Amino acid sequence: MQNQSEIKLLAEAPWHLTGNAYAMIYKFPKEFVIGNGFMEDFQKSRFLGYFGTVMLVDYQSSNVGKYQELLFIPGMFTFDWAKVFSISKIYVSSDESVLNGRKNWGIPKEKADFEWLNEADGKTSVKVRLDNKIIFEAKFNKNFLSIPLKNNWFTFKLAQKSENNLMITPFSFNGKIKLSKVNKVLVDGTHFPDVSRLSPLLTIQVSNFKMNFEAAKMKENYF
Repeated sequence: MQNQSEIKLLAEAPWHLTGNAYAMIYKFPKEFVIGNGFMEDFQKSRFLGYFGTVMLVDYQSSNVGKYQELLFIPGMFTFDWAKVFSISKIYVSSDESVLNGRKNWGIPKEKADFEWLNEADGKTSVKVRLDNKIIFEAKFNKNFLSIPLKNNWFTFKLAQKSENNLMITPFSFNGKIKLSKVNKVLVDGTHFPDVSRLSPLLTIQVSNFKMNFEAAKMKENYF
């Protein structure tokens, strides 16, 4: 295995990615995300709420190849009067994704091992491990009721901190969206927000998506 110091920055933004994902949509209580959401101080002071998500993503292609991802977005935040999303916890399966994500956009990626199994009956199970210990596990039922949004693009902005700088990144995606249901979630709360105690408002699968992750706009010495 390569050491992080041996891995070079492989791919500057913009990135173009494809893959499949599950998103569990929540309206997290403020006390939950402040106490359990792994938020940094810059996020706590700017948290608005609204809707947040836990996402599991299986990237089939990216500027650094295939990898998997688990992330937590507590909700929306405000920076300079703009409403944006911000990631407070995220794991990916490759060192290249870790280093490029931190360098390009200030995303606090960490490395973990993923086991992604698409079963013959249409169900999907995902396990995420650190040091051979499961820190997150989810099982999704067969998807149903496709939503015909395949040709529509959705655009959002992501705000992250890199040293004392604010990084604002536009990103957009499209894909085939289906309603789904998660029937099992196990979480090690010392490594990821323990959403096993909460019920998602909605669970969706996005298949064959295309995503564009643009270059970040940096505001130096913002913090």
